[in-house]
Formats: sequence, C-alpha cells, structure tokens
Amino acid sequence: MRAIWSGSIGFGLVNIPVKLFSATQDSTLDLDMLDKHDHANIRYARINQDTGKEVAWGDIVKGYKYNDEYVVLSEEDFEKVRPEKNKTIGIDQFVEQEKIDVTYYDTPYYLEPTKGGERAYVLLREALKKTGKVAIGSYVLRTKENLCLLKAEGDAILLLKIRFPEEIRSYDDLNIPKTATIKDAELKMATSLINQLTPKAFHMDKYKDTYDDELMKIIEMKAKGKRIPKPKFKIVKNTSKDLMEQLKASLGESTTTKRRKAS
Repeated sequence: MRAIWSGSIGFGLVNIPVKLFSATQDSTLDLDMLDKHDHANIRYARINQDTGKEVAWGDIVKGYKYNDEYVVLSEEDFEKVRPEKNKTIGIDQFVEQEKIDVTYYDTPYYLEPTKGGERAYVLLREALKKTGKVAIGSYVLRTKENLCLLKAEGDAILLLKIRFPEEIRSYDDLNIPKTATIKDAELKMATSLINQLTPKAFHMDKYKDTYDDELMKIIEMKAKGKRIPKPKFKIVKNTSKDLMEQLKASLGESTTTKRRKAS
C-alpha cells in the first residue's frame, strides 16, 4: 500500500511518527464511459470558460472569489494555515466511542509507525485498549482540516475520519412524524420480529457484494454472443393493510426461512 500522508501523532509530549494508509478499497466493477456510436472512450477535459481551450494541469491554480475578484492561493499559502496540523495529528481528548453518534463517521485509515516510533505506537495502542476509550484529534490533509477518531483495532491504530457538527444536516425540514398511535400488541409483535432476526453471534464477513458477480456473468454472456434470459422477479406483497396482520405474516415468513436454512 502507498501512504497518503506522513507526520506524527501528538500524544501529550510524546511524538509518534506515523504514515497514513487507506483502509478501504473499491469493490465495484471498473466500467468505462463510451460513445455509443463507436465505443470510443470519453475523457474529461479542463476547459477555460472564456477561451474554450483546454488547460494543462500545471496551469491550474486555486482561488477564492472575494469582492468579485479572485484571490489566488499557492501551496505555501495553505501551509501557512495552522502549520502544525499539516504534519501532526493533535490529540485533544479521550472519550468512550459510544458517545460519538455514527452519523459523524466518515472514512477509515490505518496508521503505521515509522522508524523510531514503534514503542510509542504500541504504548498508545495498548493504553487505548486498556481504557476502552478512543482519542479525538485533528489534522490537515489535502488543504482541508479533518476531525478524527483514533482507536485500537487489533494490532493497528485505526484513524477514523469524522465529520464536524456543521457538516451534518438537520432533518427538521423533512416530513417525519413525531408521534403515532401504536398499539401495545403491535409493539410487542415488532419486538418479537426483531428478536427473531437477531443472531446469537454477528459476523460481518457473511455479507458479500454479489451484484458485481451477477453483472460479470451478464458481461461474459454478452461477450460470447449468448442471449441474456429475461429475469423472473416477483415482489411479494401482503394484501392486508392491517399492521398487526403484516407483522404476523412477517414472523411466519421469518420462521419458515429459518427452517429452510436448517434443513
């Protein structure tokens, strides 16, 4: 893997040199955009709005429109803003992870210690494990300040990028009911359905992206000139509008599914 950032973790007066690596990878098929007439690849061009001519990457700069005029920013300008955060993940505080709503979660990364930082890295990892807490800090990546969470993940320290509160939209403008008349029997039945669909042990690795596998089968069939059969798909709907009847039917369906898996 290729590091996308290098710097250090500021743990009090302890400095831990680290590199940042992406913890995720794209699992979708790599589809190209083509011209439907001749199947030629479509490319994106950077066009000057005034001249209509293409602009080379080396001639592109970033700017902010201020009083109808653009203020152009250089790489040096970005580095002058909180320079310590360009190279340091500053830990501000520690907290139980349960206190951070999952709405704030964004992208996970792995942190790897560089030469000389191994002992301090292990110390922080083991301290996080022992306390059961996560660290909250911030750093700058690609000209943007990022809020993050550091947690022990096996032998590694995971950096989970989290969103700032101002980045979370409110749902107040949505038509979401605050109350509704729910019968005790309906709530009991819904709880039973939840319990019935709750496994004794949860294993995330049981979930697989099967859509791309099915799409690849179609691609291979088309490549070989084979006819693609029309899929047979039927949505099973409960004809009853009664919520209690729908819950009973759901419980019955769940029980039948479990028996099929067991047999």
